[in-house]
Amino acid sequence: MNRAVHSVATMCRVLGVSPSGYYAWRQRGPSQRQRTDEVLSVRLKALHQRSGGTYGAPRLHADLKDEQWCIGRKRVARLMREAAIQGVSRRKGVFTTVRDERRRGEPDLVERDFSASAPDELYVADITYIPTWTGFLYLAIVLDVFSRRVVGWAMATHMKTELVLDALEMALWQRQPKDVIHHSDQGCQYTSIAFGHRCREHGVRPSTGSVGDCFDNAMAESFFATLECELLDRRRFRNPTEARLEVFQFIEGWYNLHRRHSAIGQVSPVNYERMHAEHAHELKSEPVH
Repeated sequence: MNRAVHSVATMCRVLGVSPSGYYAWRQRGPSQRQRTDEVLSVRLKALHQRSGGTYGAPRLHADLKDEQWCIGRKRVARLMREAAIQGVSRRKGVFTTVRDERRRGEPDLVERDFSASAPDELYVADITYIPTWTGFLYLAIVLDVFSRRVVGWAMATHMKTELVLDALEMALWQRQPKDVIHHSDQGCQYTSIAFGHRCREHGVRPSTGSVGDCFDNAMAESFFATLECELLDRRRFRNPTEARLEVFQFIEGWYNLHRRHSAIGQVSPVNYERMHAEHAHELKSEPVH
C-alpha cells in the first residue's frame, strides 16, 4: 500500500534494509517449517473430523505421534487455533439412581480403589437416559476398569431390572470373567433379588457404593460425561430407534475401538487390552534361567 506513495528504495533506507535483500525476500518461497505446517493443518483437520469433531490438542497430538510425526503439543495447539479446530468440553452428568428403601445394598468391595492389574477383575456399572423427540431411551453399561472398555450395554425405554440384567448378560457372554467384582450405585435395579441371583449364578461378586456420592462410581459417570459431550449434546434424535443406532455406533464403532484415553496412555480400550495381552505373552515366552 505504501508503494503508491514512496519508492522501494526510500522505504528500504528508512527501515534499514537493502533493496536487494527486499527483492530476494519477495522471491523466496515458503520455508520448510511453513510447508510442514500446511501439511500438518490438512492432517489435523482430517483427524479431527474422524473423531466426530471431538478431539482437542492432546488426543490429536497422540494421533500424529502414532503416524510418526515428531511435533510438540504447543505446535499442534497453534495449528488448531489457526485452522479454527476446537475440541469439545464436558458438562455435568445426570442423576438416575432410584433407591429401593426396602432392600439393602451389597457391601462395598471397592472403597474407591478403582484400579485393576488385568482385564475382567473389576467392572463398574450405571444407567443414564437419552432424550428423544418421542420420549426417553435408557442406557445401562458395564465397563471394565482396567481398560475403560464398555464390555456390556443394553438400551430400553424403561429402567426396570431387565435393563441392567441385559447389560450384565452381554458382559458375561463376551468376556466370560472369573470371580469379577461388579460395582454399582444402590439403584433399585442393582439391589433387586433378580440381579443378585444372576450374579451368584455366574460367580460375579456384586458391590455397591454409598448413596448419592458420585465418587463411588466416578468411572461410569466419566463414560456418561464423554457420551453426553461427544454425542448427545451434538445430536437430536427423532425416536429411540434412531438413538439406538447412534449410541451403538458410538460405543462399538468409536469409543471401544478408537477413542483415546489419557488414563491409559492415550490409546483406545481395545488397543490397551491388545498391548497387555502381547506383553503377557512375551513374559510367558521368556526362557527361565
